[in-house]
Amino acid sequence: MNVISGRRPRIEQTPDGRRFVVARVVGAPLDEVWDVLVNVAHWPEWGPSVSAVRGVEGAIEEGTRGEVKVAGAWIPFVIETCRDHRWTWRVAGVPATGHRVKPAGVEQCEVAFEIPLYAAPYAAVCAVALRRIDDIASRRH
Repeated sequence: MNVISGRRPRIEQTPDGRRFVVARVVGAPLDEVWDVLVNVAHWPEWGPSVSAVRGVEGAIEEGTRGEVKVAGAWIPFVIETCRDHRWTWRVAGVPATGHRVKPAGVEQCEVAFEIPLYAAPYAAVCAVALRRIDDIASRRH
């Protein structure tokens, strides 16, 4: 796996317990990158496994419910937390990835995905998503 933002993917203690974390420093302001993460219109652009979202328009917030289209099937989701530039969700009732953004210098931020340990192989998909987020944020900035 590639070294991302000077570190290899790692196991970290998160508010949801120990998670496998992949991260990338993005050359755009934190608020711009946060908008890319929480606005469902962007999810199919950066999420390799998400081809569409329904039941939600605009930005998510805690308690938002909708469906994502994955491999041709519509799967329900609920946003469990969405505050302090971090959001988590359940997909089909199962705890899924956490998403967070934190400052990493002038006009930069670190974007990270927190992956449940049982889903560690999903880190490869998340690494693709991080590259796409970087591309989207760079175009907007």
